[in-house]
Amino acid sequence: MTKYLNVVSLALAMLLTLNVSVHGQKKTKLTKKTLTGTAKKLTDPLIPNDPNVKIGRLSNGLTYYIRKNTEPNKRAELYLATRIGSLMEDDDQQGLAHFTEHMAFNGTKDFPKNEMINYLQKAGVRFGADLNAYTGFDQTVYQLPIPTDDEEVFKTGFKILANWAGKVVMDGEEIDNERGVIIEEDRERGKNAEERMSKQLFPLLLKGSRHENRLPIGKLEILKTFAHDRIISFYKDWYRPNLQAVIAVGDFNVNEAEQLIIANFSDLTNPVNPRIRKSYDLPDNKEPLVKIITDPEQTYNVAQIIYKQRSKVATTIAGYRKTLIYAMINTMLSARLQQLLQKGNAPFIFIESSYGAYQEGLVPGINALQTTVVSATGSTLEKAFTAGLAENERVHQFGFLQSELNVVKKNILAGSEKQYKEKDKTPSSAFVQQYLNNFLTGTSIPSIDFLYVQNQKEMGNITLDEVNAQAKTLITKENQIIVVRAPEKEKASLPTQARLIAALNTAGKGITGYVDDVVNKPLLTTKPVAGKIIAESKIDGIGLTEFKLSNGVKVLLKPTDFKNDQIIFTSFSRGGTSLANDQDYKSVQMVNIIPESGVGELNTAQLNKLLAGTTGRGSAYINDLYQGFGGSASWKDLETAFQMVYAYAINPRKDAEFFNKNINDYRVKLANKNTDPGSVFADTIQAVLSSYHNRGMPMTLEDLDQASLDKAFEFYKDRFADAGEQTFVIVGSFDVNSIKPLIETYIASLPASKGTQNFSDNGVRPPNGKISKTVYKGLEDKASVELYIHGDYDFTPDNNMQLAAVKSTLEIKILERLREKESGVYSPKVGLRLTKYPNSHYYFTISFKCSTANVDKLINASLEEVNKIKVNGATADDLRKHKSEQQRQVELGLRDNNFWLNYITSRLKDGGDISQILIYKERLNAVTTESTRAAAQKFLNEDNSIRLVLLPQK
Repeated sequence: MTKYLNVVSLALAMLLTLNVSVHGQKKTKLTKKTLTGTAKKLTDPLIPNDPNVKIGRLSNGLTYYIRKNTEPNKRAELYLATRIGSLMEDDDQQGLAHFTEHMAFNGTKDFPKNEMINYLQKAGVRFGADLNAYTGFDQTVYQLPIPTDDEEVFKTGFKILANWAGKVVMDGEEIDNERGVIIEEDRERGKNAEERMSKQLFPLLLKGSRHENRLPIGKLEILKTFAHDRIISFYKDWYRPNLQAVIAVGDFNVNEAEQLIIANFSDLTNPVNPRIRKSYDLPDNKEPLVKIITDPEQTYNVAQIIYKQRSKVATTIAGYRKTLIYAMINTMLSARLQQLLQKGNAPFIFIESSYGAYQEGLVPGINALQTTVVSATGSTLEKAFTAGLAENERVHQFGFLQSELNVVKKNILAGSEKQYKEKDKTPSSAFVQQYLNNFLTGTSIPSIDFLYVQNQKEMGNITLDEVNAQAKTLITKENQIIVVRAPEKEKASLPTQARLIAALNTAGKGITGYVDDVVNKPLLTTKPVAGKIIAESKIDGIGLTEFKLSNGVKVLLKPTDFKNDQIIFTSFSRGGTSLANDQDYKSVQMVNIIPESGVGELNTAQLNKLLAGTTGRGSAYINDLYQGFGGSASWKDLETAFQMVYAYAINPRKDAEFFNKNINDYRVKLANKNTDPGSVFADTIQAVLSSYHNRGMPMTLEDLDQASLDKAFEFYKDRFADAGEQTFVIVGSFDVNSIKPLIETYIASLPASKGTQNFSDNGVRPPNGKISKTVYKGLEDKASVELYIHGDYDFTPDNNMQLAAVKSTLEIKILERLREKESGVYSPKVGLRLTKYPNSHYYFTISFKCSTANVDKLINASLEEVNKIKVNGATADDLRKHKSEQQRQVELGLRDNNFWLNYITSRLKDGGDISQILIYKERLNAVTTESTRAAAQKFLNEDNSIRLVLLPQK
């Protein structure tokens, strides 16, 4: 996974996905009952299942998980999980597991053709964003978030799951139409350097396993030509109840949901002579496997070392303790590596090292320590690789320090406490993932209460010796794999296989123990002199309180109960980088390196150690039009977050080493950027949309030569020297009266001269007229298309409402035309961007990827759909879909802190009426076919249009 996880979430994620195994499935004659089972008395007790989930099994073998959960309110997450994927395919069926997933949306017994999607869209369920599915090596999962306040829709949701499970029609015409869509999915996601290199890598990474020849996308020649009976056979063989589970979590009655599962799934049957679902392993390798791959379009020099080892599902208390220790090791190692990255002499521009599921879980039962480094050039890759190996060896030989362990334990306890406080506000999707993993891989389903108690216990018992002993096991003498990926032009300078193996064998020589940079400095040396709240007022209807402070700052507060212990905030004032003069602009573009470097005398690594055990975080930002602060905290740590805001305002850090390291890293990123077709195309789009204005052009190597820390730092200080026109928005679980002292101490004390601030209009505008530009870059038959229709307009709530309706309608029609009718694309996108400052402007975008032969045909088809909306407006059905989707999204947003933070901030920035959200439904219902027709005629004006196309180089 790519997004950041705190160490508690990481431990739980590792418990769920780190160790996976495949269960063989036997035909069962069990009747429906709760699966409690009788555990044997063990010295290592099993992790108890959460008592709040009802687990059952029908007589046909189908498993179900049901849980009542009210976050989000009036919503349910319905999933159908199947223990089948591409590994079950015969040789002439490669790709048909994934193809079957597609066909489930193209007609079933009770929902012919596209009726299912149409029905759900009218109920407010978004295709792709909500309604979706995915196929892997040994699993296919269908997801259906659905409202529960409409009884008919809720009941129909289970009917839809049952249709996926055993009632897909597999109409021959629909199969043939879908071939093109899947081929385009392969084109959209591949036909690039990553895919070409992966095709060379998988035979190494999956060597000797069935996985090697069963990639889920399959083989294009089979997808184009397979006989219909082959996919029908696959569906009949493998889509059977004893390999399936229904997961239902949400705001509903558990007994009612159970009865709906019984009613809809009991008639599904298993084959008389079922095919055996086999488990597949990955063979060991005694000697290191090495692969060096280059590609003309690869942009970075990357080296990776992998130490594989076998693993078991963590189902016991000892197993959970082990996953906690692994998570702690990963966190401490990551902290060391991030500290290295900040140093000017670091031999890599990126390094990552962690222990977890091998290649993101490609092969069940295999874990690995995987370390990846990125270097400046091919000639420096060996040095970067050796340095990465050295850090692993440093842990292996010397372990971690007690000071490091203390930091991570504090963070685990803080995160565990926060999770426990929010246990009744946990989103349904989090529980679904637990149950999904339990069914697919056999992991446990611990309750939040159990985790909280167990974490408290383990933090008191886990010793440094135990952590270091487990860390020693991560480097294995066998099952090693070395992979290098690099630009083609670097081929001659890359280290050889022999040198890479030599580096691996000698990595531990001369290594010394890690020296911790112990923090003994406060965040603030003195407490600020507090200001005052000089005025207080209420904004009726939406629960807002406004403070005016003695330094001129405004604070808007919205207390909520959406989370039990979450407070988030942001602030803004006008100015931003628009105020930089042309001579300093290139330096000012790097201004956000300043807050990233730390604060005062504390660099980022020291700051993280200082903040161990607290949830309070704050920082500063400067963008093109605004500067301000942002952060989050639990109530008890809010003072820490506000202290950080104050520190970033009055005591920014000027770190030449960190600044220069970032500039040099940026230089590496730019050096090979033009070998990547996507980067070249993105740069072209940016340049064209800014009419080649010098402030709108992409960054170049020459620009970096002009970047000055002194200029960036002085600009930063200037932007925060006067906070008098800052507006803060604070949302979350707090009491207005209780928060006053903190606001007076840390926000009312910010420096202010009470001057007037504004941003500058530097004249960056898109070009007028009809513009067409084609970029020729790339090696394969893959085209990218970006169409823009844009113009100046009056930025008003009514105009914006109509524009949104036109966009939504166009999105439906483009999908129907380009994907369903033409079978020419996989996921076309329609976008709408509205800006009020520095000038009011709207941008409609239509974008897609396709074969080069279809570019003109699909562009013409897109413009035909644009013209149809101009002539006819939105149909009644399309308006119903749009209104339902929008209303459902607003309903969810009104119970979400982030929604309110963004909504209030946006209204304040554009000067709109904050209370307009109260009449959103009435304004939405006022949108009609005629109003969308009028809006389309006014705003879909092709007089100002831009056509940008990326084609392979000639």
